[in-house]
Amino acid sequence: MTISPSTLIIPVETQVREMDAKLLLGCIAVESGFPVIIGSRAFLHFRVNSIPRGVYLAKSIRSLSIRMFDILRKLGHEIVAWDEEGLLREPDPEYYRWRLSPITMQQVSHLIAWGPDDASTFRKYPGYHGAEIHITGNPRVDLMRPELREFYRPDVDAIRERFGDFVLVNTNFSKVNHFYPKLSELKKAMAKEGTDAANQFDIGKGRHKLALFNYFQEMLPSLCESLGSSNVVVRPHPAENQGPWHAIAARCDNLHVANDGSVIPWLIAAQALIANGCTTQVEAAVLGTPTVNYQPVKSEMFDFELPALVSRCVFSLDELCTTVRAIVKGRLGPLDYAERRKILDRHIAGLDGPFAAERIIKVLEAGGYNKRQPPATPLNVYVHGWVQNHLRTIVKRINMHRPGHRNNLAYHAHRFPDISVPEIMRKIERMGRLLNRFESIKVTQVSKHIFRISIN
Repeated sequence: MTISPSTLIIPVETQVREMDAKLLLGCIAVESGFPVIIGSRAFLHFRVNSIPRGVYLAKSIRSLSIRMFDILRKLGHEIVAWDEEGLLREPDPEYYRWRLSPITMQQVSHLIAWGPDDASTFRKYPGYHGAEIHITGNPRVDLMRPELREFYRPDVDAIRERFGDFVLVNTNFSKVNHFYPKLSELKKAMAKEGTDAANQFDIGKGRHKLALFNYFQEMLPSLCESLGSSNVVVRPHPAENQGPWHAIAARCDNLHVANDGSVIPWLIAAQALIANGCTTQVEAAVLGTPTVNYQPVKSEMFDFELPALVSRCVFSLDELCTTVRAIVKGRLGPLDYAERRKILDRHIAGLDGPFAAERIIKVLEAGGYNKRQPPATPLNVYVHGWVQNHLRTIVKRINMHRPGHRNNLAYHAHRFPDISVPEIMRKIERMGRLLNRFESIKVTQVSKHIFRISIN
């Protein structure tokens, strides 16, 4: 009897944030004998019942995934999961409520952790059921390491050609400024106020975010004036409505709004980063870009600690402008490397040594997945999963044509724009030249937004 390896199924939700890193992961997996299918998470789910049994790499373990995880297991796939948002976390009870589910946890065969701090949080979760936790880091960080940083050189050069010297302002206000306003988490929380379903943490967090959102809007014209000839680029979160930022840019000659491509080349190209409580600040700290945490309002309950620890923290508009001018003029730089590294090592594995992507594939190899598929489920279980997925797909495809729905095609295109095989191959070839590998890799399109990576 022929024994086939597990197919590695790699879903991508937000292309600009995840795609490059997951291509690196997929190429390393192929070199280790895995067939690899990668693409839009939504479209992969539509076709998952036609993919040979394998390992699904989940990017979250939320209660929203309960139904899909159940379908995947019934179809014979195993699930290996990490939390893409696990680097910055709310206080444990709130993080557990928002990001983890005991039901999805039970479906996971292995847990992947960003670092020791993330792993400890998994272990303390009341719904943790004993799945092995592997501290590997996240492939997104691999592309920030010196060995692969030049992967983004063409993008960095193009950004500098567009904007010259600039300061980057990264926003993360989708809770209060969502691409679709009715999906605003503050509006949802406030709609329950005064009822038994109201959650005071959610309401408070939303109000805190709204205050910061307003302060950032008020800050931009003064910052632009303070910097004189330097440009300021606002990069909104992919789930944000860009309208408010464009309205401010229309009044400021040196203010621009752009969020195309991965954030990494923007961080490399920028003179400084301004943000508040954002993963981008941690990424800037890895890259060595000076970062400023603007905190016009503070909250021990709602502010994330890690971004502040790796940034220069300022608490007023005058202090912000003074600090950023000093950075632009070369009088201030990033925090001391040894200080940054001491903080980062608690939270991110794989900053040196084997890449996080290689560590993850070693975990799968140790589990024997490159040698065998997960066992088939009983026929009646498989058929039930097959029917469930077809019914789910019908509903999701209908929702794609409903204006304002979170599954709407316009929102999907915003998060996962069309990408071609030649574009993907160019990315892989650039990585390959830097690492002296991937020469035999080929990419074929399976269907819309879904691709196969294999050995030529």
